[in-house]
Amino acid sequence: MKQVFKLELAEARAMVAGAIGKANAIQVPETVCICDEGGYPLALERMDGARVTGPQIAWNKAFTAACHKRSTHLFNTPPNGPALPGNEAFGIQWSFEGRFAVFVGGFPIVVDGAVVGGIGLSGGNGEQDIACGLAGLAALRDLLGPAGHRVVVEADIKR
Repeated sequence: MKQVFKLELAEARAMVAGAIGKANAIQVPETVCICDEGGYPLALERMDGARVTGPQIAWNKAFTAACHKRSTHLFNTPPNGPALPGNEAFGIQWSFEGRFAVFVGGFPIVVDGAVVGGIGLSGGNGEQDIACGLAGLAALRDLLGPAGHRVVVEADIKR
């Protein structure tokens, strides 16, 4: 039997607060979704002024990052992004009724070496979504670090 670390609502809310704090600082209206390891939302927040399409896009990114254990932009990063034309996963974005996201803004949540969920962001450009995503991951690191847990805070995560 294996013990598993589970992401809970308090951690998800801390991540949302961290991501939205960064979004406010850089003045970009974001939508943030935190999901569990199965891709189901624990927390979803759309800032005032953020696009109406943001919640679905943020959820898709969080789903993809959690369930496929990799940052979403790595799927189409040249030259070896697996979703690029001619590569092994070309067309994967049409999987799961179109829920599979292969562009910037989704990051797996890795705690103590295990993927426990995903964070997805929608509303900014690629750099802005990355900055807000990293702020969300850093908020979790700051919350769990004192208890001795290690949280990956990187843009290019592949597990």
